Amino acid sequence: MKQHTTGFPVSCVAVAVLVFLAAPILLVFPLALNTSEYLSFPPKGLTLRWVTDVLSDTAWLDSIWLSARVAALATVLTLLLSLLASLALVRERFPFKRLVYAVVLLPMIVPNIIAAIAMFFFFADMPSLGSVASIVLGHAVVSAPIAVIILSSTLQAFDMRLENAAMSLGASRVTAFRRITLPMIAPGLASAFIFAFLTSFDELLIALFLSGTGAQTLPVRIWNAVLFQLDPKIAAVSALLVIVSALTLALASLFSRRGPDAADR
Repeated sequence: MKQHTTGFPVSCVAVAVLVFLAAPILLVFPLALNTSEYLSFPPKGLTLRWVTDVLSDTAWLDSIWLSARVAALATVLTLLLSLLASLALVRERFPFKRLVYAVVLLPMIVPNIIAAIAMFFFFADMPSLGSVASIVLGHAVVSAPIAVIILSSTLQAFDMRLENAAMSLGASRVTAFRRITLPMIAPGLASAFIFAFLTSFDELLIALFLSGTGAQTLPVRIWNAVLFQLDPKIAAVSALLVIVSALTLALASLFSRRGPDAADR
């Protein structure tokens, strides 16, 4: 039997690509644990001082809390709008459906700097500019495309005969959707929630243009610290974000694996 001989070279290339992608991200950990007063590599020693300083600094904690609150609100709004849009795109027939789908995905295609400038001028004459509400709306716009992609794929894989069978047995359309469809698409909803939350939590440009001096999200505070106060606290915050993002993506992967099992049941 003929054996494949490309396994080892392909594996080497895959490892090299993985190292190339992961090395800059993992570099923040030695920088965060460095004993030096400045960002320098290699570290002169190891300490948890900068991590504890961040966790005891009210300014950083306020920004972390604000980012979490904005991301949670934006994600809830994103899921509501994305689920309605996905239901219409998957189940309904109407003219120019492909065009509508392309417009829904437009915020993911257009550079964020353009979207941020457009949103700034949109909110410029409104009292909400600089408020949490404007940031939430802006983040919902940029988070919606990925949620629509995930939920549309989930709904396309859903067997509509199950919902039709429930309605044929006397259940209303709303009851059938709530009792049959929602539990079946729950893994997709969870994945959409996680990715929308991460997109909002990490978003810089939208928050930079729409936030005021009293509403600095964590990415905005990191950006200002890079410009005016370059110290290891930035690396410490970045390391914490990498850990949280990795755990969140692992959770999303778990939900995506449970999706087919849930569908089979």
